Amino acid sequence: MIEMKTNVIETGKIPDASEYITERSILLQVAESTYRFFLGSIAGAAGATVVYPIDLVKTRMQNQRTGLSKAGELMYKNSFDCARKVITREGVFGLYRGLAPQLVGVCPEKAIKLTVNDFVRDRLTSTSGRITLQSEIFAGCCAGASQVMFTNPLEIVKIRLQTAGEVPNSTKLSAGTVIRELGFKNLYKGASACFLRDIPFSGIYFPVYANCKLYFAPDGHNSPGTLLLSACIAGVPAAYLVTPADVIKTRLQVAARQGQTTYSGLFDAARKIMAEEGFSAFWKGGLARVFRSAPQFGFTLLTYEVLQRFFFIDFSGRS
Repeated sequence: MIEMKTNVIETGKIPDASEYITERSILLQVAESTYRFFLGSIAGAAGATVVYPIDLVKTRMQNQRTGLSKAGELMYKNSFDCARKVITREGVFGLYRGLAPQLVGVCPEKAIKLTVNDFVRDRLTSTSGRITLQSEIFAGCCAGASQVMFTNPLEIVKIRLQTAGEVPNSTKLSAGTVIRELGFKNLYKGASACFLRDIPFSGIYFPVYANCKLYFAPDGHNSPGTLLLSACIAGVPAAYLVTPADVIKTRLQVAARQGQTTYSGLFDAARKIMAEEGFSAFWKGGLARVFRSAPQFGFTLLTYEVLQRFFFIDFSGRS
């Protein structure tokens, strides 16, 4: 029987479920996953909206070509210069180009990632509540792989919209126009780089987040502040270390302008970027990724866990 726990709101702490875990029906397990999916959707939308301007700056910095392949003069000196020029030329709302399709996709994307991570962790956690680091990493990697089917089409549409404003007097693009031009097959262009980025990201992020929560809560209780801090700390190594894969993905998915190098695939892109722009090019936008991903997942995980506290439902599983 599903029972509401009103005392969770007062204490901010979900009771230990190890004492009453029983063999649950498939229906109850599905209900729990659906509940997590719904809360994850809300949390994902909140996190994406907060940091979207940083994401746009990150994309434009990564798409800026240098070295032998540059077309025209260098448009942005750094991330701050990029943000200033976007506001000057396109207005404040220029920082939110492509937000609508981002929100449409980010809800199922983040919901699936959070649900799968929780689901796999539950299955790999012993009855005493212990889980090994290897199991935590595996659960995170499963979560990262599961989201790519939603992430890739979302990313390519978002990137095309984010970089459209760089071309003066260009026709204003819409998400529908981009989708029609690409076609269904090309919506998954760069999927290999997306896997290369998202699997290790989640494999790093979720274990670091879980262990930071334990570190900051020796009494078993995390305040909203320690939840946000844990999520932001986890986002720093996870976001920065996968920047090379994100750069390659951006180059594969963006619409190359006249004079810019084009790429036929992941390895071709890596080879050409290295030859034309050097090793440092793989780390373009790395700082922007950290400033985007750390707070985004911070607000996402904070929202997700706070929602679970305020709308806690006992599915007779593991808390």
